[in-house]
Amino acid sequence: MEVRLRMQLLLSVVVLCLTVICAQKQSVGLQNPCTSKQTCSECIRTPTCAWCMQPSMRDGKRCFQPSSSLDWTLHCDEKYVYNPDNEYSIILNQKLSKGSRTRYQSSSSGTFIKGSSSSGSSSVISGGSSSGGTISGGGGSISGGGSSISGGGSSVSGGGSSSSSSGGGFYAESHSEAVQIAPQRVSLKLRLNQAYRIRFEYAQAEDYPVDLYYLMDLSKSMEDDKDKLSSLGTLLVDSMRNITSNFRLGFGSFVDKVVMPYVSTVPKKLKEPCSGCEAPYGFVNRMSLSEDVDTFSDKVRDAAVSGNLDAPEGGFDAIMQAVVCRDKIGWREKARRLLVFSTDAGFHYAGDGKLGGIVKPNDGECHLDSSGLYTHSTIQDYPSISQLNLKVRDNSIHVIFAVTAEQFSVYDQLRTYVEGSSSGQLSADSSNVVDLVKDQYNKISSSVEMKDNASSAVRITYYTSGLSGGAMKQTHKVDGLKVGSKVKFEAEIEVTECPKNRKDWQQLIRIYPVGVNESLLVDLTILGDCPCERKSHPTYKENAIECSGAGTYMCGICKCDAQHFGRKCECSSESGGKEFEGVNTCRPDNTSTVDCSGRGTCICGVCECDSRPNPYEVVSGTYCECDNFTCEYSHGEICSGPSHGICDCGKCKCKPEWTGVACDCPVSNQTCISPINGEVCSGHGECNCGTCLCDDDGGENRYTGKFCERRPGVKPPCAVFKDCVQCQMYHKGILTEEECANCTFVPISVDYVEADEDKGEVFCSYYDEDDCQFRFVYAFNDTGHVLVRAQEELDCPAEVYVLGIVLGVIAAIVLIGLAFILLWKVLTTIHDRREFARFEKERMMAKWDTGENPIYKQATSTFKNPTYAGK
Repeated sequence: MEVRLRMQLLLSVVVLCLTVICAQKQSVGLQNPCTSKQTCSECIRTPTCAWCMQPSMRDGKRCFQPSSSLDWTLHCDEKYVYNPDNEYSIILNQKLSKGSRTRYQSSSSGTFIKGSSSSGSSSVISGGSSSGGTISGGGGSISGGGSSISGGGSSVSGGGSSSSSSGGGFYAESHSEAVQIAPQRVSLKLRLNQAYRIRFEYAQAEDYPVDLYYLMDLSKSMEDDKDKLSSLGTLLVDSMRNITSNFRLGFGSFVDKVVMPYVSTVPKKLKEPCSGCEAPYGFVNRMSLSEDVDTFSDKVRDAAVSGNLDAPEGGFDAIMQAVVCRDKIGWREKARRLLVFSTDAGFHYAGDGKLGGIVKPNDGECHLDSSGLYTHSTIQDYPSISQLNLKVRDNSIHVIFAVTAEQFSVYDQLRTYVEGSSSGQLSADSSNVVDLVKDQYNKISSSVEMKDNASSAVRITYYTSGLSGGAMKQTHKVDGLKVGSKVKFEAEIEVTECPKNRKDWQQLIRIYPVGVNESLLVDLTILGDCPCERKSHPTYKENAIECSGAGTYMCGICKCDAQHFGRKCECSSESGGKEFEGVNTCRPDNTSTVDCSGRGTCICGVCECDSRPNPYEVVSGTYCECDNFTCEYSHGEICSGPSHGICDCGKCKCKPEWTGVACDCPVSNQTCISPINGEVCSGHGECNCGTCLCDDDGGENRYTGKFCERRPGVKPPCAVFKDCVQCQMYHKGILTEEECANCTFVPISVDYVEADEDKGEVFCSYYDEDDCQFRFVYAFNDTGHVLVRAQEELDCPAEVYVLGIVLGVIAAIVLIGLAFILLWKVLTTIHDRREFARFEKERMMAKWDTGENPIYKQATSTFKNPTYAGK
């Protein structure tokens, strides 16, 4: 028996030790992460840390947490604290707008007509003449003579957008650009590992300009497709102008590099590779973007096919030139740019040029001559897929791969590597190209996808409420957009590391909708160092006296040169610290037998305290006599957690409102004041360390409960909470709305209420004026606040429907009457049928002739009419 008790005691001790160890490990994450930082740069790169630049400090703890440290104000004056905040400001914020397109026309009479292309409306503006008059208003002006329009951020020259007539009139257009993303530019100064959210909006503008460049494979196999496209040019323009009135169209074609083995280099084949074919070429811009539909159809019709040898074509060369030659192709700055790539074959990519002896990599630059011909087709290799993706992204172009069924799977995979691209399947003769372009454009314009060009040191996460406008969800894409739809986004920007190159501390980040040439520019400044570490700062001193003339004094500390070390650079690596021989400055007094309290190394007369495996556990002090991990624990946390106190040199330093060896006792007795009667422990106990010790004499004066509010045999004080529960939960009772709003608690609704005695809950039940029963339980939390759970539905007696009962009785009487009548009718019918059957039976059994009446007798007198002749 004695052995068993000893074993149980030993087991209890082991369990207790394990509990303490686990509690210590749990509290490690709550310790100060700043104390181990030795320089100002390291300090501010740690979230929530600040640096003290004060020249003289007692213990040298310069990096601290202002939010959790209790005594930093005692050893560091606030004017020496460097704790930079994240700074955000808006530089440019134009409101979202739809944009407009205005046309002006004048006649020789001096009358100017202003019309809007989107609505078809017009107005007449008189005054001036076509030769010298000026019209101004709305932020722009029209000047005669040169016929120019300017203002509102846009200008149209007379020569480029006016037409003259014999009467001296002219025609011109003015465009005000749409704004689809707001704000447009912001400034952000950000510390490491501190995320900041930027809010912005995107709205799809109405009648937004569209540039569509049709890039076509004109090898021999695409001849029937070319003929079909020329006839569908007008239909394509009409279809797109139903979407936007501001539409332009361009056309280019490609074959392949004019070298073996892609194209036959036989002189005859170089002139005419196939019957009726033109000479082979790499890429030709046949028509820059224009509103002239007839020219587009003519250019497609007049373009002859060519021929090559291998199956893959030089489409990548053509895409690259069509994308980067912005001026020669005619891409507008503010327009949705579509590049329709049509082919029935595969593609060559980077490295394939070696087969033709071309080893120079593609430079991604424009190389079109005055006729639109690609001049470097035989000089440099095909571009890679990543090069195409980079140029397509930088120029905000949507590539639509319109390919035949045989090649669709290849290009459908390719689109996943080219940002903002899509794919569609052409019919055999490309007759469905109009519907394909229209469908792909609708898919592109009905969604918005946010991306950015942030470096690897910056992480950006996108959140949006979508079209529903609900809670923010983490996503960078929204589908189902329509014209005028407004979507709210948030970009959470966080600097994850400090770039090694100081130039990268200033970054211009572009957040943009894929395929739209508008963006939110973020001027990001990374706060990676302290001003006091720069030579321009007044406290920065080289070869400073504070550093024994052997180091640089900055931010309150010394940065020693290569030959010296120590806190004040007082030790020399050449002498090995011999200037301190015979003087033991690493022991507090002569009674000490070990240097640095046995927890550090004496180097050049200064204790260098040992570091611990856990970075949050720090040994400190002049003689390494202090630490932040050997204080008292309470509730599994050292010094009851940072909200109560901190561990300083082995003792808990409590916040003003806490006391005790573990800072676990509140100074005030507020947690003992009963919310029922407002007395300390309800007047039946004493408050000790924030907890009520109830009176207990073993007799009638034995009280229990968190506030000593209960006594055996006495009903609990449910009435205190009854009226508030009734008004807040069921909107009934005697309390007014104002009185109800002043209740100190809000009941929690549950389906079924049941008291949990382990949690100290008390069950209460009452009936209201409608004879409905409501139930609730109450308890008190650790801070003394009452918690109430109430049953959601009232238990009411079944409602009596008087009208239903009356109508039911009447209906029952009527039904019973009808039943009786029906029964009488049935019985009468049965009786009549029985009587008739009996009559029939007797008649059949009669012995006389049924044709004569047995009781009939002849007349005894007969009279004849003498005048009757029988006629």
